[in-house]
Amino acid sequence: MSTRDLVLVALFAAIIAALGFIPRIDVVPFIPVTAQSLGVMLAGCVLGWKRGGLAVLLYMVLLGLGLPRLAGVFGIGAFYAPTTGYLLAWPVGAAVTGWLVEKWWDRLNWPLAFLAAIAGGISIVYVGGIAWLTLWTGKPLLAMIGVNLAFIPGDLIKAGIAAAVAVYLKRTYPLAQPA
Repeated sequence: MSTRDLVLVALFAAIIAALGFIPRIDVVPFIPVTAQSLGVMLAGCVLGWKRGGLAVLLYMVLLGLGLPRLAGVFGIGAFYAPTTGYLLAWPVGAAVTGWLVEKWWDRLNWPLAFLAAIAGGISIVYVGGIAWLTLWTGKPLLAMIGVNLAFIPGDLIKAGIAAAVAVYLKRTYPLAQPA
C-alpha cells in the first residue's frame, strides 16, 4: 500500500470514530441508531473495497484496544454485546459497497452508488446483525427481522448521503477513483 492509501485508511477509521460522538438514538432497547454506519458506507463508496474494508478493520482494532466510541460500548466489550453482529459485518459491508462502486465507476451515478450502499452498508450489515441477535436473544429469526425494520428509513438516508458524496467526488475530483 502507498502512503496515500495508508493515510486514507487512517482518515476513514477516524471518521467512523468521530461519527460515534453524535449521540445515539435508542429505537429499541438493545439496538441503538448511530451515525457510524454512515462512516462504513462512506468508506466503501469513497475508498473502494480494499481500503474501505481496511479502514473499518482498523477502527475495529482500535475499538478493541480501548477506543471509547461505539454507541456507548467501550473497548473489547463491543465484541460481546447484542450489536456485535452488526459490528463484525461492517468490514464486509464496506468491502461489498466498495466493490460495487469500483465495478460501476465508469458509469457511476447517484442511483448506482445508492444501490451499492444499500447492498453492502445495509443488506450485508443487517444479515450479520440479525443472525447475531437471533443467537444472542434466542428469539425467532422473523422477530429479529421485524425489529430491524425500524432502522431501514434512517439507513436509507445514510446510504443516500454516502452515494451523494461518492458521486460528488467523482465529478469534482476525477483522481478520487477507488482502488
